[in-house]
Amino acid sequence: MSDNAEVSPVNVSRETELTERVVASFANSPNTRLRVVMSSLVRHLHGFIREIRLSQTEWDTAIAFLTRTGHITDEHRQEFILLSDVLGASMMTVAVNSPPHSEATESTVFGPFFVDDAPTIMNGDDIGQGMVGRPCHVRGTVRSTNGDLVAGARVEVWAADDDGFYDVQYEGARLAGRARLHTDLAGHFDYWTVQPAAYPIPHDGPVGQLLAAAGRSPMRPAHIHFMVSAPGYHTLITHIFVEGDEWLGHDTVFGVKESLIVPFTVHEPGTGPRGKLLRETWSSTSFDISLAPVSDDPVN
Repeated sequence: MSDNAEVSPVNVSRETELTERVVASFANSPNTRLRVVMSSLVRHLHGFIREIRLSQTEWDTAIAFLTRTGHITDEHRQEFILLSDVLGASMMTVAVNSPPHSEATESTVFGPFFVDDAPTIMNGDDIGQGMVGRPCHVRGTVRSTNGDLVAGARVEVWAADDDGFYDVQYEGARLAGRARLHTDLAGHFDYWTVQPAAYPIPHDGPVGQLLAAAGRSPMRPAHIHFMVSAPGYHTLITHIFVEGDEWLGHDTVFGVKESLIVPFTVHEPGTGPRGKLLRETWSSTSFDISLAPVSDDPVN
């Protein structure tokens, strides 16, 4: 239904006048950006309400949904991020904020399970800490888009275990499967963890109810999160995805990009990198990262 379809000229006039009054209420804000954002938000929100002719019952349902979303959110679970993710808003924000460098590693969604106090480790350490899953060695280098190695880059990593759970989803305060490390003088990083598995996003709350009502799956393909930062470079937030995962084409948060799909090679028991003795099969993967320099940004 368009704005004016089957709507009387009187109602069209009233609705338009209301929108203009609300937009005008922000006109004296001393914050220019706030004025621009709120004016655009009001016009789009009012346009949406007018287009679908939102009923009072639907409005009540939406408010109740958002209220439940707030109530279930806590220090370990961010339901509003999940909502943003499944609506594609997170990935659209990533898209409009990506640096204009085709050579830079592509970004993807941040996700709701990052924590600020991840343990700092040395290269080669094992962050599995008893997690369920196949041992996995991850290595890579961090370079500038011009090819220069970036020493001392901070690499934050976190991932779910083979059961599809992050450490913060378990009872207790033990952190596992996540860490902060830094690249060495050759721009290299490596660590041991467990190979991640595909998993459903938390779907026992309002976002899960939305997905069920829409007939959508809550599944995410297996992946490892990365956040990489260094002075003078744009911070990169991204994942690597396990090649061959059945959910690569159906990520419920729309985060998969072809360039981020990497092979995880399976090895027989024996001695792995850093002399680690493995009595079971293990896997390895490599992910080289390219950061975009801030100095290369176009001048507005």
